[in-house]
Amino acid sequence: MAVSALPRTMDALTRRATMLRDSLHKSQGNTDGMVAILGSFDHRLSALEAAMRPTQVRTHAIRMAHENIDKTLKAGEAILAQFDLTRRAEATILRGPHEDLESYLEAVDTLKGISRFFSSNKNFRSSEGILNHVNGLLAKSSLKIEEEFKQLMGTYSKPIEPDRLFDCLPKSLRPSKDDEDENANQSDHPSKGLETAVYKTPTLVPPRILPLMNDIAQQLVQAGNQQSCYKIYRESRGSALESSLRKLGVEKLTKDDVQKMQWEALEAKIGNWIQFMRIAVKLLLAGERKICDQIFEGGNFNKDQCFAEMATNSVVTLLSFGDAVAKSKRSPEKLFVLLDMYEVMRELQPEIEVVFEGKACSEMRETALGLTKRLAQTAQETFADFEEAVEKDASKTIVQDGTVHPLTSYVINYVKFLFDYQSTLKLLFQEFETGSETESQLAVVTTRIMQALQNNLDGKSKQYKDPALTHLFLMNNVHYMVRSVRRSEAKDILGDDWIQRHRRIVQQNANQYKRVAWAKVLQALSVQGAPGSTGSSTPADLNSSGVSRAVIKERFKAFNTQFEELHAKQSLWIVPDQELRESLRLAIAEVLLPAYRSFIKRFGNLVGSGKNPLKYIRYSPELVDKLLNEFFEGQQYGEPKHQHRL
Repeated sequence: MAVSALPRTMDALTRRATMLRDSLHKSQGNTDGMVAILGSFDHRLSALEAAMRPTQVRTHAIRMAHENIDKTLKAGEAILAQFDLTRRAEATILRGPHEDLESYLEAVDTLKGISRFFSSNKNFRSSEGILNHVNGLLAKSSLKIEEEFKQLMGTYSKPIEPDRLFDCLPKSLRPSKDDEDENANQSDHPSKGLETAVYKTPTLVPPRILPLMNDIAQQLVQAGNQQSCYKIYRESRGSALESSLRKLGVEKLTKDDVQKMQWEALEAKIGNWIQFMRIAVKLLLAGERKICDQIFEGGNFNKDQCFAEMATNSVVTLLSFGDAVAKSKRSPEKLFVLLDMYEVMRELQPEIEVVFEGKACSEMRETALGLTKRLAQTAQETFADFEEAVEKDASKTIVQDGTVHPLTSYVINYVKFLFDYQSTLKLLFQEFETGSETESQLAVVTTRIMQALQNNLDGKSKQYKDPALTHLFLMNNVHYMVRSVRRSEAKDILGDDWIQRHRRIVQQNANQYKRVAWAKVLQALSVQGAPGSTGSSTPADLNSSGVSRAVIKERFKAFNTQFEELHAKQSLWIVPDQELRESLRLAIAEVLLPAYRSFIKRFGNLVGSGKNPLKYIRYSPELVDKLLNEFFEGQQYGEPKHQHRL
């Protein structure tokens, strides 16, 4: 059954194959027909494009012609506009800058724009001619601008009167009589309280002029005339600055000039110089720096160099005096003015760094810093000189009354003044010391000076022939040292140990004085070792102690003589401190009066009943006490009046 169906299947497949082949033949025919049709279209399009090409060329040419006409018209308008601008700018240039400087500078900028326009459009037939004309006008304008800059600088570069500068200072620094009462209660040290002082920078050039100067400077630099610009600025402003300082009183002095001056004159000049430095740095140079920065703002300016060259002469003159003082011969009295000068240089250092910023000004910064260090070095060396001078002071002047020696008061006042400069001294010690506290350095220096003084006083005390006066002299002087330290800031630096140690020295010398001065007087009031009755003595000539009347008379006479000598001599001596004077009198009275009363009580009857008792008992204990109050007053008293009453 399967075999019988196979032929039918094959027939069906054959028919289908035949149909498929016929269909493929028809499809190929269709494809060939379409290819032929498309080829025909391509040929026709090519023919059409060839026919339209001449029309396209003519259209493009017409469009380009229109564009060229537009460009030419626009170029013509631009050229005409440039010619118009040139005409108007030329009229302004020819009039000059005096009438309207701003319009003149605008005209110069316009000409520069015209020059750039024609330089970039040299294909115009008139470009070269108009360029030459414009450049000629620019050359003329450059000369006129330079003249105008010079005139402006001259007009607004006048010296500042001292009174105007003083008005810009803080009130405490103005040299005005109105401030005398106000300053009377201030410290002698002038720099205290200046940390918050306000300085008002003076108007050296009107603010409205500075932008014009800046515009002119930029024009000159752009025209290649920067050297002329810098020179005009340098000469005008430099001259004004120097004149302002001269009006103040600033002068250039050498070391020899300083060395020849009397101290009072030099001290006054140093005080003025300190004032001048503040005015110069905080007012004049600060103002000049602002002017320089505004004139040469923007553009390719070397303003630091300009400022440095302008200010050099003035700065050299200012610093030369400080340098001359620092290099002059050292002396103790110069220490405090050196500290004042050092202090003002440290005070001005921040302003100096700002005013003289930049590499071009580095030499002036270094010069100022060098002066600061030189002053510090000289001050430190003067310290050492002072300490040595105190210890080796060989003055033969003896204070005959044993009072405080001038050297003592000088040194103590010197040390007191040092403590007005504590903050300055700390800065000074920091210049040279590392790794140690500045307060301890100040304590070391102060202790050495005080020890040097004490060593010298010990030597001077040996010049006295009277040992009692030696001890009185030392007592007075060491007491003066202790009292002065206790009442000053030196107390906190030297410490309580130093004070207690030296108070003991005062007491030791007071005790030594009493022992040496009053030993003979007290010995006269003692009957120990006195000879007893002689063979010729009667019982009436002896008292209960077995001491003879003759011996007692001699003792009273010796007391009278010794006391009168001491009164005559020691009433001329001086104990200047009232508390110490009264204390010393009381200490003498506490020893002398009980001994004298006891002696009179025991032996007065042996001489009191004689023909002339006042010959022996000249002074009552009350009178002795009264006369003791005349001791150490430094006054000449007559012979004490006898006021004895048994």
